[in-house]
Amino acid sequence: MVKKSKAPKKGNKNVKTSKKSKSVTGSEICRTPASLNGIFRPRSVAVIGASSTKLTIGRQILHNLIQGEFQGKVFPVNPRAEVIHSIKAYPSVMDIPDQVDLAIIIVPREHVVRVTEECGQKGVKGIVVISAGFKEAGGKGIELEQKVVAIVRRYGMRMIGPNCFGVVNTEPGVSLNATFGKTFPKRGNIAFVSQSGALGEAIMVHAQEAHLGFSMFASIGNKADISGNDLLEYLAEDPSTEIILMYIENFGDPRRFIRIARELSRTKPIVVVKSGRTVQGARAASSHTGALAGLDVGADAFFEQTGVIRVDTVEQLFDVASALSQQPIPKGRRVMIATNAGGPAILATDSLVSQGLETPQLSAATKKKLQATLPPEVNFSNPLDLIAGAGPKEFEKALKILNADRNYDAIIPIFVPPITVNPSDVSQAIVNGTKGRKKTILSCFMGVQSGSEGVEVLKENGMPVYRFPDAIGNTLERLVWYSDWLKRPPGAIHIHEVNDAKVRKIIKKAETAGQSEIVGAEALEIVAAYGITTAKYFSAKSVDEAVKVAGKVGYPVVMKVDSPRILHKTEVGGVAVDLRTESEVRECYAKMEKKVEGHEKASEFSVVLQKMIRGGVETVMGMTLDPTYGPLIMFGLGGVFVEVMKDVSFRVCPVSDVTAGRMIESIKSYPLLAGFRGSKPVDKEALVSGLMRLSQLVNDFDEFSEIDINPFIASSKKGESCVVDARFLLRKKA
Repeated sequence: MVKKSKAPKKGNKNVKTSKKSKSVTGSEICRTPASLNGIFRPRSVAVIGASSTKLTIGRQILHNLIQGEFQGKVFPVNPRAEVIHSIKAYPSVMDIPDQVDLAIIIVPREHVVRVTEECGQKGVKGIVVISAGFKEAGGKGIELEQKVVAIVRRYGMRMIGPNCFGVVNTEPGVSLNATFGKTFPKRGNIAFVSQSGALGEAIMVHAQEAHLGFSMFASIGNKADISGNDLLEYLAEDPSTEIILMYIENFGDPRRFIRIARELSRTKPIVVVKSGRTVQGARAASSHTGALAGLDVGADAFFEQTGVIRVDTVEQLFDVASALSQQPIPKGRRVMIATNAGGPAILATDSLVSQGLETPQLSAATKKKLQATLPPEVNFSNPLDLIAGAGPKEFEKALKILNADRNYDAIIPIFVPPITVNPSDVSQAIVNGTKGRKKTILSCFMGVQSGSEGVEVLKENGMPVYRFPDAIGNTLERLVWYSDWLKRPPGAIHIHEVNDAKVRKIIKKAETAGQSEIVGAEALEIVAAYGITTAKYFSAKSVDEAVKVAGKVGYPVVMKVDSPRILHKTEVGGVAVDLRTESEVRECYAKMEKKVEGHEKASEFSVVLQKMIRGGVETVMGMTLDPTYGPLIMFGLGGVFVEVMKDVSFRVCPVSDVTAGRMIESIKSYPLLAGFRGSKPVDKEALVSGLMRLSQLVNDFDEFSEIDINPFIASSKKGESCVVDARFLLRKKA
C-alpha cells in the first residue's frame, strides 16, 4: 500500500507509456491475460511440422493431442503427406478450411519466419514454437528470433518459445497436451512454468510418481513474447490453479514480477527454483554495501519481499509442492515427531531445530492420555519413540491423541518397517489417526520403495511421503516461512517531505568538478536533506584550527582524516576517538598527518572533528546496484563490525515500513539492538525511518551507484540517534 506517490521522472526506464491506436489490429491489440486463451484454451490446433515417423517430435506432439483427448479440432500440417495419424493433413496452415486458434510449430528454424507469417495471415491467435536455434544459439539465431517477434506483434498473436517443450491444460473441457513428452499429467491444482525445456519430461514423470496433478504446464523457452510474468497474471485468474511452481534462469522484468507476485502470493503460493546462486560477475565495489552484495542476495531479497517460496533444487520444489497441495499450511513452528525408530527421530529433531523450528515436550495432559493407551516401554517425550515393534495399533492410538493436542502445529510420523509389521497397515493407521486433521502431517517411510503399497496408501489419501527426515525439515521450514509471511501486514511506503533541491545541487556540483564520489560535509548534507539526523561536522586544515574547532564543538571529540582517497580510514590510523584536551588534539593531529603520508600531499592534509557520541550501537545503512534487480538497500551492524561480521540484510528498493522492520530484525546480531543482558533497546523507529528515507532518496535519484551511511549511531533515547559519516559514489556516465 502506497500512501502517497510522485509523478514518474522523465526518462525512467521502469515506467512504460503507451498510446492508443485507432486500429484494432496488429501490435496495438490489447495484450491482456485473456489474450493467452488462444494458447491454453484453443478450440482448434494446427501441428505445423507433424510427422508420421515415430520417435520424432512432430509425431509425438500430434499423438499426445489425440491420446490426451483434446476437445477441439486437430489439423496436421505437412506438405509431403496427405494423412498423418489417420487424420487428413494440409500442405500449409493457409490451406486449412477452418479457423485455427493455436499453431504448434516444429519446423527447421530457417522456415519459422515464413510459417509465422502464414499463421498471422490465417488469423491464428497463438503459436508455440518448439523449434530451437534462435537467441540461445547466438549469431543468426538472434536475428531470426527478432523477425519472428516482429511478425507476432504485427498480427497481434501471442507466442510461447522459441526453443520450448510445449504447453498443457488438463481442464476437462480442453484436455490439451501440446508437448512432446511421453507422460500426460493427471488433473490437479498445480501450475508449472519452466524456462528450461530440457526439464519438461523429467517434471512430468516426477509429478506422476509423487501423485501430483497439474492444472497447466508451460515451457516458455526464450520468452521472446510471453514471459513468466505474463503467465503469472494468467494463472492468477485461473480457478483451477491453486499453487504455482516455477523454474527460472533469469528475470526479464523483475520490477513487474514484484508487483504481480506480491499480490498473488497472498492467495496462491508461488514456489521457485532460481538457478544461478553463484557470484554475480566480478565487479569492483568500493563501498561496504557493494562488497557485501557479491552473492545472490538480490534474488533472496526479491523473493523475501514478494512472499515467493524459494527452494534450491527441483526435488525440493516437488517436496514443497506435495505438502502445499495436500496439506494445510502450518499455523506455527511447533512440531511433534512420532516414530518406531530412535535414530531417524534424532535426525528429524536435528533437522527441525537447525531450521529454526520447535519440538516442544508433551503436556502433562497429553502424556497422561498416551500412558493410558500405550505400552510402558514407550519413551513419552518429543520425539515420541513407540519402540521398534510398534505396529498399526500403536501408531493410530498415538496419532489420534497428538492430533487433538493444540500445542502442536505439525506432526511427523516416521516409520522404519521391521520384518514383523506390514507397512500398508501402518500407512492406514497413520491415515486413520490423523482424520479430520487441521495440522500439517508429513510422513517419512525409510527403507520402503517409493512405489510400494504402503507408500501408495499414504499418497492416495493426500499424505506426502518423504524418504529421509531432513527432506521434511527443509519442506516444513519453507511452509512455516510462508505462513509467517502471510501473517505480515502489507506495509506502507511513506513519502516524506525532503529537500531534494539541495541534493540535486550537490550532485551537479560534484559532476561539474568531475568527482566520482561525495564525502565529508556534503555527504552528510545529503543525508540531512532527507530528514535523517546527522552529527555536526567541522573541518580543520591546520593544527591550530583543529584546536579551535575542538573547543567550539566541546570535548571529548573525534578526529578523522578528511580524504576521499582513503576508503578505510581506520586501517591507516586516520581515526582517533575520545580526545579530551588541547594537547591530545595537537598530538593526534601530528601523528595522523605522518601516518597518511603517501596518501595525501602535505599541502592538502586536513581533518574533520565531531562531538564524541557516547552510548548507542553503531549500525550501517547503504545501497548498491544489482545488475538484475536494481537498487538494493542494506542494513547491518556498522563501524568495523560490518567488515568483520558481515551480518547484514538486503531488500529491493523501495522498502516499506514493514520491510524496513524485517531488515533490522533479520540480522543475527539483532539482540544487541533489542536490548541484551540488561542493556536498553535502541530506538528502532529511528532506524526504520532512516531506512525508508534512504529508500526514498535512492528512488528519487538514480545518479548514485553505491551509498554507505556508516556509522549510524542507534541510541536508546528518542531523538538522539544520528549519522556520523556517509559516502556516495556516483554512476559513471556513458
